[in-house]
Amino acid sequence: MSVFDQENFSSAEKTADRLHSAAIYLLRQLRTVDRESGLSGPRLSALSVIVFAGPITVSNLAAAEQVSKPTISNLVKRLVEAHLVVRHPDPKDARIVCLAATPKGKEVLLTGKLRHVRQLGMAISRLDEADQLLLDRATRILQRISRP
Repeated sequence: MSVFDQENFSSAEKTADRLHSAAIYLLRQLRTVDRESGLSGPRLSALSVIVFAGPITVSNLAAAEQVSKPTISNLVKRLVEAHLVVRHPDPKDARIVCLAATPKGKEVLLTGKLRHVRQLGMAISRLDEADQLLLDRATRILQRISRP
């Protein structure tokens, strides 16, 4: 018997398993259009956090990305060199460095998001209307369970 024995899964766990697999495949497909940004996956991910959660400290960015401070520092250095991110002192404590996206950084990220949306939109448009409505409802439910 496998440790991962779906026969012992509840109905919710079986759904979660299918969703997990679908999400992985979907993200892999979307990564193909990420190449157009010229940034690696980790850099795009960090830039996304900075754009949508920023300004953010280096420590908080490392925590959000679940990587070490040296790893995130190197990544941030590359984003700064590419003029996608700027460092500035925290207004409340000048000893703390905050990161903020530059207009170029926001443009790179939002252009990438638009590519994702268009690619997904093309796939969704091939579904019949009933499935499109069902997927819209399911997406709203996923948003509810995925946000704190």
